Amino acid sequence: MTKSISVKTLFERHRKKLKLEHVAGTSGENRIIQFDGEQISAENEPDISYVGHLNFIHPHRIQIIGYREIEYFNNLYKEGRTESLNRLYEGNPLCIIIANDIEVPDDFITRSENTGLPLFRSPQNSQFLVNNLQYYLSHSIADSTTVHGVFMEVIGIGVLLTGESSVGKSELALELISRGHRLIADDAPEFSRVAPDTLSGICPPPIKNFLEVRGLGILNIRAMFGDSAIKDTKYLRVIVHLEKMDDEQMRNIDRLCGCHQKNSILGVEVDQVTLPVAPGRNMAVLVEIAVRNHILALKGYHAADDFIQRQQHFLEQDRE
Repeated sequence: MTKSISVKTLFERHRKKLKLEHVAGTSGENRIIQFDGEQISAENEPDISYVGHLNFIHPHRIQIIGYREIEYFNNLYKEGRTESLNRLYEGNPLCIIIANDIEVPDDFITRSENTGLPLFRSPQNSQFLVNNLQYYLSHSIADSTTVHGVFMEVIGIGVLLTGESSVGKSELALELISRGHRLIADDAPEFSRVAPDTLSGICPPPIKNFLEVRGLGILNIRAMFGDSAIKDTKYLRVIVHLEKMDDEQMRNIDRLCGCHQKNSILGVEVDQVTLPVAPGRNMAVLVEIAVRNHILALKGYHAADDFIQRQQHFLEQDRE
């Protein structure tokens, strides 16, 4: 799916944080940058990068000019400076940003007014501008999807609670919140692939802070538990799938390793543990333990392997 961002949108969203000032080329505020999948498409040049310091060979869609770049222009003879400006503006960037509160050269202003290429100025450090805009653009173009479930932060880990309708996801989420964990999104969290192996989850604005619990209706978790009960975004690390099982299914569960598998979302493999739902089981505690077990696994420790090795050790001792 092709996405696009206009100069006007970029400026309005970052004017305050990046302290942007529109110096020239205001007629080009409707210029857009298009993204096709993971690549930026600009006319017939699909591999142009997002944002970076001045580059003529691989021109960025947003060209950042700091001290070194201005020094480069100032050290050129008149003809060389004109040629470099031609290459900069003919590269058709989305916009140009003069960083470090550098006074904008007159020839830049003239070129931007004549071509309609937006020219901004900022007192922020050039690398700060690159980092922030790179992060913003990367998240803006990321593949995204909506998954049915409740997204929580449990012991600092992003956990997605899934299962059939009425299996008890919201009730479990409410109990986890009461135990000090945090809600990110109920029912329809949105996940974006922000790196090849990383999914970032957020809550759609219309349902943010709210949790539906059967019998109680809609609850405002922020109003009820305070700001500390809400988390805006988190990387997804574990899926806890709740499933009602009959006696036969319960008997077939691997008693040693449990129900662990991988679940793919947007091509990213996420660890999933399936927890049987049954009367008398404290699901909140089980979720906490599942997360702690995941943390241990990340450190290289697996209780089942340790248990097997210990039993083998005692068997060998008995044989001796």
